[in-house]
Amino acid sequence: MLQVKVDNLKGKKVGLYFSASWCGPCQQFTPNLVEVYNELSPKGDFEIVFVSGDRADEAFKGYFSKMPWLAIPFSDSNTRDRLDELFKVMGIPYLVILDENGKVMTEDGVEFIREYGVDAYPFTQERIKQIKEEEEKAKREEPLKFFLASHSRDFVISANGNKVSISELEGETIGLYFVQSSYKKCVKFTLKLIEVYENLKAKGEKFEVVMIPFDNKEESFIQGFEKMPWLSLPFKDKSCVKLARSFEIKTIPALVIIGPDGRTLQPDVVEAIEEHGIETYPFTPEKFSELEEKDKAKRDAQTLESILVSGDLDFVIGKDGHKIKAKDDAFELIFISSDRDQTSFEEYFSEMPWLALPFEDDRKEYLDRIFKVQGIPALVVIGPTGRTVTTEARKLVMYHGADAYPFTEARLKEIEAEIEEMAKGWPKKVKHELHEHELELIRRPAFVCDGCKERGTVWSFYCEKCQFDLHPKCALEENKGTKGDKEDDMEEGTKTKEGVCLQFVFTSVVSSCNKSWCTFAMGMSVAKLMKFVFSTPWLSGFSLFS
Repeated sequence: MLQVKVDNLKGKKVGLYFSASWCGPCQQFTPNLVEVYNELSPKGDFEIVFVSGDRADEAFKGYFSKMPWLAIPFSDSNTRDRLDELFKVMGIPYLVILDENGKVMTEDGVEFIREYGVDAYPFTQERIKQIKEEEEKAKREEPLKFFLASHSRDFVISANGNKVSISELEGETIGLYFVQSSYKKCVKFTLKLIEVYENLKAKGEKFEVVMIPFDNKEESFIQGFEKMPWLSLPFKDKSCVKLARSFEIKTIPALVIIGPDGRTLQPDVVEAIEEHGIETYPFTPEKFSELEEKDKAKRDAQTLESILVSGDLDFVIGKDGHKIKAKDDAFELIFISSDRDQTSFEEYFSEMPWLALPFEDDRKEYLDRIFKVQGIPALVVIGPTGRTVTTEARKLVMYHGADAYPFTEARLKEIEAEIEEMAKGWPKKVKHELHEHELELIRRPAFVCDGCKERGTVWSFYCEKCQFDLHPKCALEENKGTKGDKEDDMEEGTKTKEGVCLQFVFTSVVSSCNKSWCTFAMGMSVAKLMKFVFSTPWLSGFSLFS
């Protein structure tokens, strides 16, 4: 490797870039920094020095080969360690920028580059203040340009490649559509949005959509965009990431609505459009209040048939694969799969004794939406009338097991009272021979006892400093005989709380799970839940379908 004397850095601004090949955020940030460096390099007054956090020379060489700047030799671990200590590096990527005299200008180089790119140069606090003032002025005077324009671009593009001035969109309601055109969920929602868009245009409404693309390949972007009737930011435009960060976009598709005055009307209307279509327009708070009233009335009138029957889809499937329309059990479980293929679904379902929606059933999307399923496993409890009892059954089972039945607010209040009663007479603090510090009685949803090594829930004698837990039966065992019946109550209560998975009963459950990273239902195994299903004959009289 070419050696560069440190004297060559004199009179330059220098960025010390602490990074490593194994660091995901570093891998994402380094291309941005390369782009900024290449733009500034011709000025001749800015240099970057890579300070590696890699664990092996080969990893260092591979990562450094993608960088156009200098580096501390990997063999010089003393200098690398000294710089880590000097600048108190707590995490990477980390970019410290020094002025021409070697004094620290900022330790927020990563944030400056992410937020402002090359515009942040010369990376002084004065420059950042100036940028923020310019942005605030633009936000007040030309809010749409503030969102959509950049220093090098004041237009958006149409599918045929024409440039459309952002000023032409002033006074319209704008939908910022964050999308990856080939992503399955985006493909499906795009069709719905096209229908709404074209209907609004046919009515002469002043509504426009600007796509914020996140395609990885330009070919994919072009193929997707040519099917869309609206406008877009250019492929790989720097504003895409900035807008996603500004609007805190967590998932795609997402559709942010900007009102005619340039202010944000709604942070995301994807679910609303999926549910209500064109009725969501003009996306005002008043319109959404009206839609919420409709949704509430719909929830109040909800029946099992209304959520599980859609056209000819009036069945679930049983273990033998046959369609089933009626079930004479007191409770039932319906598995709603998020598996990626039919084979995975069949393999997973073969372990279950209950019912399921068929693989890739169209009703799944509707159920995900109405119950706002954001992650799996998820459990929703539906009562005998078809009304939703709770969408938080997973947590309830984790915390209370079978005691949570029938999952109503009244039952949860009873449980709370029982939990408080359980601890009556216990000391608030204890000293124990297994730990040097005093232990305090607190509520803990789940822990492993450092005494008996068994799992515990609800109550723990706990040391926060050391994260040390003792189950009450372990913490108080030295005082056996002094607690009388209370000790027995505690022991029994503990057993009840720890037998979480074996006595759980639902009136009806809608579950969503993917075997690739979860086992069904809140940390309980499928086998345990099956054992419960087969050993609970005492409820009767509930028909799943009429």
